[in-house]
Amino acid sequence: MLFTGQLNEFIRLAEIDSSNCHLLKEKITDGLSVIWSLEPMDIKVDGIEHNFPTNTVLFLTEYHKVEIIKINSARLIRFNRAFYCIADHDSEVGCKGILFFGASQFPKIAIPDAELEKLEILWKMFAIEMASKDDLQNDMLQMMLKRLLILCTRIYKEQTELTTFDKKQLDIVRDYNYLVETKFKTKKQVADYAEMLNKSPKTLSNLFKKYNEKSPLQIIQDRTILEARRLLRHSDQSIKEIAYEIGYEDIQSFSRFFKKLEGISPSEFKKNAD
Repeated sequence: MLFTGQLNEFIRLAEIDSSNCHLLKEKITDGLSVIWSLEPMDIKVDGIEHNFPTNTVLFLTEYHKVEIIKINSARLIRFNRAFYCIADHDSEVGCKGILFFGASQFPKIAIPDAELEKLEILWKMFAIEMASKDDLQNDMLQMMLKRLLILCTRIYKEQTELTTFDKKQLDIVRDYNYLVETKFKTKKQVADYAEMLNKSPKTLSNLFKKYNEKSPLQIIQDRTILEARRLLRHSDQSIKEIAYEIGYEDIQSFSRFFKKLEGISPSEFKKNAD
C-alpha cells in the first residue's frame, strides 16, 4: 500500500515475505524506515549481519544499507520527511528524534507482551486508512504514524533507561547526532559541532560519557568510516573520488584515516569486497 501526495509526500505500508523483501532495500530521498519482524529474520545492516527475534522493531534512515539474508514475515513502514516531520514535529518523535538520529547506532526495540496488542490494533487501523481516499487521508495517516512513533519511543526509552536521563541533556545528544549525520562530510572536529550547539567541546565530552559509550569524536569518525565502507563496497567510484566525497582533499590523508580505524588500506578493503 502506497500513498503519495502533491508535494512529494511518500509513505508505504507493506507486509513483507520472501516474495517482496526487495522492498526493504528500496531507496527514497530522505527516507526513513520502520521494520517489524513477525518471525525471526536475518539481515545485514551496513555489512554487519544481525539476527532479529520475532517482534523486534528497527528504525533505519536513508543512510543505512540493508541486505537480505532470510525473511519469512515482517512489516514495513517507509516514509519521507516531506510526508512527516521536517524537524517541525515534537523533537522526540519526529524524524530528528531518538528513534532515528538519537543514537550512534540504529535503534531497535523488543515489543513487550503488554504493548503488542496496541501495536497490532494500530497496524490494522493504519492499513484501513491507507485504503481510504478522501481529503483527510494525509492528516489521518500522519496521525497514525505519530501514534506509532510515540508508542515505540516510550518502549525504547524504557528499554534503554532513557526515562532517567535529563531531557535537556538528551536533546543535546540527539542534536549532536543529527548534525553529525548531516554534516560529517565537511565537519570533522568536535569543536565544529560544539560551536553550532553553543557548547564547549569539554561539555559535550562530559555529556557523552554519561549517555553514550562513544565519545563525540568517535561518533564523527564512525559515521565517516561507515560512509567510506559503503562507497568502497557498493559504488564504482575510485578511491580518490571517495576520499574527496567524504571530505578529504588528498588520498593519503584518507588512506591513513581508513587504515587506522579498519586495520587495512582502502584498496585492500575494496578488493576484498569485490
